[in-house]
Amino acid sequence: MSWMKFWTAVVSALCLPLHLIRAAGLYEGYKRIFPVWLNRFTTAYNKIMHEQKTQLFRSLAEFAPARGPLTILEVGCGTGANFQFYPAGCRVICTDPNPHFQKYLQSNIEKNDHLTYDAFAVASGEDLRAVADESVDVVVCTLVLCSVSDMAQTLREALRVLRHGGAFFFLEHVAADPSSWTYFLQHVIQPAWYYFGDGCEVTRETWKYLENAGFSDLKLRHIEAPIARVVKPHVVGYGIK
Repeated sequence: MSWMKFWTAVVSALCLPLHLIRAAGLYEGYKRIFPVWLNRFTTAYNKIMHEQKTQLFRSLAEFAPARGPLTILEVGCGTGANFQFYPAGCRVICTDPNPHFQKYLQSNIEKNDHLTYDAFAVASGEDLRAVADESVDVVVCTLVLCSVSDMAQTLREALRVLRHGGAFFFLEHVAADPSSWTYFLQHVIQPAWYYFGDGCEVTRETWKYLENAGFSDLKLRHIEAPIARVVKPHVVGYGIK
C-alpha cells in the first residue's frame, strides 16, 4: 500500500463516527449549519478571487440575445455570491439542493437590485426539470461540480437547458498535479473534507468531464488560486453549446 493510500485509510478510520452519523441519516442536520459557514467563506473567496471572477463574467454579455434580457441559470447558487458580477438587466434563475440558503440568498438579492430574479427552485444539478429545454442563454456553475453526485449528468442537464450558441460558465477547484504534495494532501484529507464540505471532493479531475461534455467550443484554463493549498488548483472558463 502506498503512503498516500495508508494515510487516507487512517483519516477515513478517524472519520468513523461521521460515517456512522451519515449512515443513520443524521448528517442532513448539518445542511442547516453549512450555509452559515459557506456565507463567510464566499465573502472571503470573492475578495480573494475578485479579479478572476470579474474577468470570467465580463464575457457574459457576449451571449445576450438580440432582443430581451440575458437569461442566466445559476446551478448551486448557494448564497448568491456571484450576483454582483452579473451585468445589469439580467434575468436570473437560481437552483440549489439545499433550501436553507434562502436567508442569505434573499440578502444578496436585495443588495443586487440591478438584476431581475425570476425564480428559486430547490433542485440538484443532475435534475433541472424545473427549467425548460433551450430556455436560457447562460448557465453558471462555480464551486459546485466538486459536490454533485453525477458530474456528467449535471453537464448534460446544462446543455439541455442552454439555447444553441449559449454558454456554460465555470470556476471550480480541482485535483492537483499527481506529482505534487498538494495531490497527496488532497487525497489524505478527502475522507474528512467530504463531511465538512457538505459532499465536496477535492480530488476530482473536473476538466476531463468538461472536455468530454460535447461543447462546440471550450475555453478552459488551469490556474492557481491564492487560497488554501488543498483547493488552490482551479479550472476556469466557459463552454459554448
